[in-house]
Amino acid sequence: MADDTHMLDSPPPGAAADWTVPQDWQHYTAEEHATWDTLFARQSKLLPGRASDAYLRGLDVLKLSKPGIPDFEELSERLMKLTGWQVVAVPGLVPDDVFFDHMANRRFVAGNFIRRPDQLDYLQEPDVFHDVFGHVPMLADPVFADYLEAYGRGGQRALGLDALKYLGRLYWYTVEFGLIREGDDLRIYGSGIVSSYAESRFALDDPSPNRIGFDIARVMRTEYRIDDFQQNYFVIPSFDELLRITVETDFAPLYAELKAQHDIPVAAIEPGDTVITRGTQAYALAKAEG
Repeated sequence: MADDTHMLDSPPPGAAADWTVPQDWQHYTAEEHATWDTLFARQSKLLPGRASDAYLRGLDVLKLSKPGIPDFEELSERLMKLTGWQVVAVPGLVPDDVFFDHMANRRFVAGNFIRRPDQLDYLQEPDVFHDVFGHVPMLADPVFADYLEAYGRGGQRALGLDALKYLGRLYWYTVEFGLIREGDDLRIYGSGIVSSYAESRFALDDPSPNRIGFDIARVMRTEYRIDDFQQNYFVIPSFDELLRITVETDFAPLYAELKAQHDIPVAAIEPGDTVITRGTQAYALAKAEG
């Protein structure tokens, strides 16, 4: 899920009823393939020792190091054999019900365009590098693959309970910007971090953000920003535990409880938080002053 600023109301010309479009891999230019290769080389050099073991295994087993933008058909063939997922191209951000339906049926929607060479460090709307390099390696992990399917089914229910705001925060702080504890270390697995050169370092190394133990209700109360580094990161103990909590939680009464409570600001520490790292907030203060 993402900001819906650029979301269309109906499938554009050339899209199927489920919003999927051909990837048109053969139409990528040499410059576009070179942009992927530049981004891939930079991130793959940075991530060992930072990204989770599951992410790095996925990157390897899916053979994403092959030069050029991946062909979704080839990628889906490998992914289907591992976890039953496939990657389908869409023209941009899709409506929530479409997004959840694809996810509940183990179809990951990915943009088929890539950023320009002058946009290497930031792009608001997710492109093929964010979607494929960031998300798809985690889909090769059986437990995380189950989590995303469960999330898709939960999204379909949340639409009928007027609770999308809360479920969207769960996606944001796990799938997009999640941290995991591996042994004595913290590692990144969220796609918004692993696909970002700057945030791959900020999330683990910078003293500014808070790093807080994962609690599902706490996460779903927490606001977030889409246009800057996160000031709160939530740390799961394992993917098994994330899946267990998601499957065992009765979300209807939880949503009702959350609606009766105030939202938590992006950088706040709350009583009862398991604080792994209390941040200095120096980054946010400098931004506010500058």
